[in-house]
Amino acid sequence: MKAIYNDGHVAELENKAEELQVIRHTAAHIMAQAIKRLYPHADFAYGPATEKGFYYDVDLGDTKLTDEDLPAIEAEMKKIIKENLPIKPFVLSREEAVKLMQENKEVYKEEHIGDLSEDAVISFYKQGEYVDMCVGPHLTYTKALKAFKLTKISGAYWKNDKNNKMLTRINGIAFATQAELDEYVKMVEEAEKRDHNKLGRELGFFTTVECIGQGLPIIMPKGSRVIQLLQRWVEDVEQQHGYLLTKTPLMAKRDLYKISGHWDHYRDGMFIMGDPDDEEAECLALRPMTCPFQYQVFLNEGRSYRDLPMRLGETSTLFRNEDSGEMHGLIRVRQFTISEGHLVLTPEQLEAEFEDCLSLCKYFLGTVGLLEDCTFRFSQWDPANTAKYEGTPEQWEAAQATMKKILDDLDVEYEIGIDEAAFYGPKLDIQYKNVFGKEDTIVTIQIDMLLAEKFGMYYTDTDGQKKLPYIIHRTSLGCYERTLAFLIEKYAGALPTWMAPEQVRILTITDRALDFANEVEDRLKKQGYRVTVDSTQNTLKYKIRNAQMEKIPYMIILGDKDVENRTVSVRHRSGEDLGALSVEAFEATLADVVNNKLKK
Repeated sequence: MKAIYNDGHVAELENKAEELQVIRHTAAHIMAQAIKRLYPHADFAYGPATEKGFYYDVDLGDTKLTDEDLPAIEAEMKKIIKENLPIKPFVLSREEAVKLMQENKEVYKEEHIGDLSEDAVISFYKQGEYVDMCVGPHLTYTKALKAFKLTKISGAYWKNDKNNKMLTRINGIAFATQAELDEYVKMVEEAEKRDHNKLGRELGFFTTVECIGQGLPIIMPKGSRVIQLLQRWVEDVEQQHGYLLTKTPLMAKRDLYKISGHWDHYRDGMFIMGDPDDEEAECLALRPMTCPFQYQVFLNEGRSYRDLPMRLGETSTLFRNEDSGEMHGLIRVRQFTISEGHLVLTPEQLEAEFEDCLSLCKYFLGTVGLLEDCTFRFSQWDPANTAKYEGTPEQWEAAQATMKKILDDLDVEYEIGIDEAAFYGPKLDIQYKNVFGKEDTIVTIQIDMLLAEKFGMYYTDTDGQKKLPYIIHRTSLGCYERTLAFLIEKYAGALPTWMAPEQVRILTITDRALDFANEVEDRLKKQGYRVTVDSTQNTLKYKIRNAQMEKIPYMIILGDKDVENRTVSVRHRSGEDLGALSVEAFEATLADVVNNKLKK
């Protein structure tokens, strides 16, 4: 496949990734040309190729597009492809480029030219009547685009700034062949079946309410039960690892955040009550993290090396003012709960404690079944963006060198993420992708060599001298809401029995089995299992279907023979028939699956 570059030369594309980039970039231009034909007043902003496809942000004035408008745009794109228009580049001076954009009434492109460096090459690509400012490269003819599909309409702020105008984003996908496109569409359809934002609502794990607000989900009884089970488990295991439980306020005066540095580096992401710029008036903010609160436990009295390591843990409710365009189901929300902890320790204890933190989160993620799909990112600062961070270059180099040694000693395979560090230190981010391939951090472990000094967190060492400790910020299972979302997607809603909100449903064939059903229910509930009886007048087939739709792990079917023999006929949601068992035998099976946290 050939591509034409902005200097006019044509070359064969060397690899699949480069080929897809050019195909998708060209698809964005053909889509823009189609939109311009259908909506002549359209004013285009950015239209890049992405890892998953392409999009174009466009200002359509008072015209509101919906997904129902996509087929018409696709049809016009097919006409342009059939016309087989040559795609030709040309370069203009800055003055000429601005003039052309003004003539074409391309306000956003004109502004973009103003953002370019003085020595930037300003190139354009022309296909038929359509001209677009672009660095390229592109396919040589429109007919070379073989397989594409427009997927959805969404919104995006100009330059991703919520203070700017909201534009219409038209999204699409494109591949080299129709077979590749069909395969991708099939994969997306499967992903949509697992999408927690859809499946989680259908199964009754959570909901959202317009009058409450975006990013503020209501966790329903099923979802609440799963989170409670995970939370209790994490707290119990952390206690076994020497963590001291704390409970700290949900808000604080700005004074606390000024000491920690969050006021300078994180204020835009905080919910603030009062005028943040009026130093005379009281101003409170909901906490975006727990660290400055937990430090007060250490500071409550004088400390020596004998008190260290001090491991502080808390199930923390946090608040972050996420942009509306970033929020998605339970994965990115404005209020969430996290298994947060901070370890105060001597420099000599750092590596062993970091290893224990990593081992602990691997245990949790492995047990719930997410670890196998996780990747690790060593998140570092950006020396070119020092305003974002506390500390000196020397402190950052020392912290990152220490963390690199620890990760290498532990044989952690990681990628490096520049400008992904916390403002006070480097971190190990454990990353996880949702069913659509969007990556988020699920667990983080951070090394902090800066904040102890800000808070005056000294301890008396073996030599009698006052010294500053190191601090590890970490989570065990991360954000419970986000973890629940990933679990729903991982298991397509059929959560492992030990964490399922309902583990057993008893289905009666006739009312004659009802007394025995209630007896079995009562017996299992006393052992801590989550059981219900379906005593409705529906047919057995209907009852089984309901239980399967709700992803209940075990179904006990009771008829006259079961009552007579005092046995239970057990069926697993996978379709496996366990046959007629004594109640004691079923209890043993259930105990094995639950106590060993088996993934079934």
